[in-house]
Amino acid sequence: MTSPVDADAFFTELSDLFSRLGALHYGEDVSQLEHALQTAHHARVDGAPPALVAAALLHDVGHMMQKAGEDAADRGIDTRHEHISAGYLSRAFGPEVSEPVRLHVAAKRCLAATAPGYVDRLSAASLQSLALQGGPMSPAEVDEFMALPAAEAALRLRRYDELGKAQGVEVDGFEAYRELLCDLINRRAEA
Repeated sequence: MTSPVDADAFFTELSDLFSRLGALHYGEDVSQLEHALQTAHHARVDGAPPALVAAALLHDVGHMMQKAGEDAADRGIDTRHEHISAGYLSRAFGPEVSEPVRLHVAAKRCLAATAPGYVDRLSAASLQSLALQGGPMSPAEVDEFMALPAAEAALRLRRYDELGKAQGVEVDGFEAYRELLCDLINRRAEA
């Protein structure tokens, strides 16, 4: 078991990361920070549990942590940001946060294979990354994915992710999630 993480310190670390690198773009028309806040907003509006709201807010932190650069997809590189994100977040959060994050790319591949019209609604950047990430799943991959405990949460996260790419949308700022994130971190530390 990992040693407990100080909730306020980890929130400050996350806040600093978004302050320093949240203006980066990753092929979409919104910044990392705008995308994170919009994705979390959609989770909240949908009545998602706190852990899924946190996953929605933090699912792409790996994009800001990677060294491949903003144009990685243009260079044909799948940065596997979902694994970077999940590994980083698992320091402070339980699997109810880190697993949907780890699986949100696989969820896109699953939806591309199973949800009629899903691929047609993807942004150009999301289509580009889908190709780099393996394209739509095969039927066997879909079955394997759906058997995972966090599959349904990852599918919900993916749908919020797709909604979180609109320009000029006003939503709550990062600080509005302090209590939610700190509560989740403290609950994990007490377990």
